[in-house]
Order: sequence, then structure tokens, then C-alpha cells
Amino acid sequence: MNLNKSYKSQLFTKLAVSIALSCSLTTVAIASNEAKTTQAQAPVNGTATVPVKILVDQTNPYNMIKGAAEQTFARFANEKDAIKTNPNILKDIVREELMPYVNYTYSAFKVIGPQLSKTTDEERREFVPVFYEYLITSYAQVFTLYDNQEVQFERAKPIEAQRIIAVNTVVVMPGRDNIDVAFKVRLDKNTGQWQAFDMVAEGISLLDSKQAEIGGIIRQKGLPYVTELLKNKSERDIVFKNDGDNNVGTAFETND
Repeated sequence: MNLNKSYKSQLFTKLAVSIALSCSLTTVAIASNEAKTTQAQAPVNGTATVPVKILVDQTNPYNMIKGAAEQTFARFANEKDAIKTNPNILKDIVREELMPYVNYTYSAFKVIGPQLSKTTDEERREFVPVFYEYLITSYAQVFTLYDNQEVQFERAKPIEAQRIIAVNTVVVMPGRDNIDVAFKVRLDKNTGQWQAFDMVAEGISLLDSKQAEIGGIIRQKGLPYVTELLKNKSERDIVFKNDGDNNVGTAFETND
């Protein structure tokens, strides 16, 4: 076995995902170039809204990625001690800083993939809010892997008429091969704002991999089964794992 290749594979799964999601999924809007306050609305009826400061330009995908990353990492650093005591605080950070600006409905349908036409409207309406909660727990878990690595951001390019753009970044690993991560963002033509929906680390798409995994379960047992499965996983506590833990990628597993 090529140890360097194996190490890099595990590292990008643990590290690039944690950094990529914290960068790409932290998209915060700006209006009239002024900092304002909006309300982050969760998809479940009865869920309290959370005030979110609007600091980052969501009208430009490149500025969005860079600015959002800086904001998210700053909060992570400010609450680091409290997080060590209570890792579930990471769920609050994800809910407040990331999820209001993720197109989680689009991501949910992408994960269902070709099986979408075989599901009912009611099944999909039940799946989306559960997938939302599952993402919160998943992203909060990978946040435990961030260790202040440097991330280099791609310079802005002309956007023209594109609605989906991959923003490239590099995770700098001193003494080892750097890790290439691309963030997929999509323009909402109604609002004119960009929203994150996927990441590609070392050529592997998170949504594509989850689609392949969940799609098989949907074919065999149906979408309601997957909905219940993800609901149970979303209720798990966040835990810090040792660096030597070989169980990489557990934050995104859907079968035990």
C-alpha cells in the first residue's frame, strides 16, 4: 500500500471536508453594502428564528467563500474553550452561521438523485427538514477536525452568464501534499444571490458520494426509511475524536 496515498486519502476526508464545509457553506448576504440583520429561518414549523449578522457579499461567489470562511473561523476561535467543554455548541454555530445560507432543499433533491421521480411529494416534504437537521449534525462533527490550517482562495474570475460555479481553494499542509478543494455554488435567479450546495475534495463530490450511498437504500427500502435513519443520526451528540482514529468520514455515514 502506498502509505502517502492512504494518508492523503484519509486526511482529505477528515480535514478537507471539515474546512471545505466550513468555508463553502458559510454564505452570508449583504444589502446596499451595509451590515444589517436578517432572520435565519429553519424549515421546521415552530423552530425559533436566529438573528444572523449580514457581513459577506453573497452577490459574488468568490468574495462569498473567502469572507464567509474568515467569519466562521473567527467565531470558532472565539468559542473554542466552550466548544471543548460542550461540543454540541458546534451545532448552534452551524445552525446560525451556515445553514441559513445553504440551499439544503436543492442539496437534498440532488442526494435523492434518480430516485426522486419514484418518491411522493409528501415523502419529499418530510425528507427535506430531516436532511436539514442531518446536515447540521454532520457539519458540526467535521468542525471538530479543524486545526487552524491555512486555506488559499482562488482569485475572482468573470462570472458572465454562469449559474453554477466551482470556487477552487487549496488547503496548505506543511511538509505534505496540499489538498485541492472546490466549492460548488449556485446562483438563485430570483434573489441574485449565490448559495452553496456541494464540495469536491481531491475530485470527489460529497453529494455524488452520498447520492450513490443513499440511492441504493431508497431503491431497497424507500425514502421514508432513509428519512427515519437520518433523523436518528441527526440527534447524535458531537464528539471529539483522537487524531489516530481510523474511522474517517463517520460524520457522513448513513448506515451502521
